[in-house]
Amino acid sequence: MAEQLVFKIPDECDNMKALTFLKERCRLSSRMITRLKREKDGILMDGKILRTVDFVKSGAEVIINLPDENSAIHPVEGTLDIAYEDEHLLIVNKPPSMPVHPVKQHQTDTLANIVSFYAKSKGESYVFRALNRLDKDTSGLVVIVKNRYCANVMKNSVEKTYYALCHGKIENDGTVRAPIGLREDSKMVRCVKSKGADAVTHYKVISSNDLISFIELFLETGKTHQIRCHMAFLGHPLLGDDLYGGSLDKISRQALHCGQISFRHPVTGEQITVTAQIPDDMMKLIKRYNTYRNSCR
Repeated sequence: MAEQLVFKIPDECDNMKALTFLKERCRLSSRMITRLKREKDGILMDGKILRTVDFVKSGAEVIINLPDENSAIHPVEGTLDIAYEDEHLLIVNKPPSMPVHPVKQHQTDTLANIVSFYAKSKGESYVFRALNRLDKDTSGLVVIVKNRYCANVMKNSVEKTYYALCHGKIENDGTVRAPIGLREDSKMVRCVKSKGADAVTHYKVISSNDLISFIELFLETGKTHQIRCHMAFLGHPLLGDDLYGGSLDKISRQALHCGQISFRHPVTGEQITVTAQIPDDMMKLIKRYNTYRNSCR
């Protein structure tokens, strides 16, 4: 079933050109508008076809009938920890050891496979689009948008808060401004290098001792392995992150969790904040090494 978006035309937009209204108020891309024009009843105003050269009228309703999209990902039954869902978005709390997308070594055991099955079981059909891509062993919130419209509107607008356990004592809050690029001898490992892509990581110390620091992180940029690379660059690699110098003796995966996501809803405009508790493997270490405070989520 095609998804429908409805926009009430406010007084200040009376007699505005339809193309301008669709781009500025409905936040449709030029590509989406072109595709909708080809669809039967793709763009309507008060039940009649709205052309981009027409003018909109105050008080009327513009209806966007988004075209159906079919996912090519094989659906596989599994368990989802759903933190938020509506007709436009699905936000899940991904466990560690689960890839987000199918890759050569993981074709049917990914978040995308399980979401595809879940959508099908509800009679929904949408392409799997994850706005944030967590590493396989990073736990936490993943935002899945159910149509191209929401993907375009929300691009680069989701604020993510991460929690991590690092080796050693981090004394103060800080910011890492250091460009990141592939290490010359690897196709996977990143490092700080002068000709790399700009990357900025802010971190706040929640608590720490001589062995472990429990920190909160916010990214200005979203580069692959950014947190892992930047904390290793500071001399405080994540626990369990042997790829970047962390030890596996306390935890078997990088101790990194996306614990909060905030964004403005692409359709309603409502400010949404979704949280996910720190998983048990990290929480056990936080409590064991006395780095737990009531302020942590």
